[in-house]
Amino acid sequence: MEIQGLQKMTLLDYPGKVACTVFLGGCDLRCPFCHNGELVEGEAPAALNDGELTAFLKKRQGLLDGVCVTGGEPLLRPELEGLLSQIKSLGFPVKLDTNGSHPDRLRRLTEAGLVDYVAMDIKNSPERYGETAGRSGLDLAPFRESVSFLLSGAVDYEFRTTVVRELHDGDSFRAIGPWLAGARRYYLQSFVDRDTVLRAGLHPWDRESLEAFAGLVRPWMERVQLRGV
Repeated sequence: MEIQGLQKMTLLDYPGKVACTVFLGGCDLRCPFCHNGELVEGEAPAALNDGELTAFLKKRQGLLDGVCVTGGEPLLRPELEGLLSQIKSLGFPVKLDTNGSHPDRLRRLTEAGLVDYVAMDIKNSPERYGETAGRSGLDLAPFRESVSFLLSGAVDYEFRTTVVRELHDGDSFRAIGPWLAGARRYYLQSFVDRDTVLRAGLHPWDRESLEAFAGLVRPWMERVQLRGV
């Protein structure tokens, strides 16, 4: 299996754990604020294969607490189940990042015991989801199904929204709050502009605005925090 990238250590990606992050190419959305343009459009060359990743992880047993698998959209990759099985066989907990577009695959991997923690991106309010995901006319049913599955408590999880001045406002969060009612964790991540972002000319909100948005969703959820500010 081709793997497009490996960050050998991170203290940020897997809450409470020293982890590495595995990057897989390919995505079914085109969010204009995405930092991983090469991964999303499938242009990134393979950095290593699953055998090389396994060899790396064997050397890190006892040093790393977990493995994050991100993208792109990892659930698009048919080889993902085999990769997660290899990682789990070495004793590492797995965190999976997903946009929620494939609830059936998310459910199957979770029920197979291959995923310990899921981070699902919530792009925006349902009314602005297609615009924010770069897919006009997007069918929201799969995303709603993934949200419902995670809210059921089948696996530990968090929801998160990357907040962009041109795409999000107070109405976004007035709608997101009741949609995610009862969520364990919800993070508002400040957009950071980079050369690799898919669309130029986007901007972050200031901290005061992010705090105000957090206040709109806080009554609906157990824990709401800011990231990247």
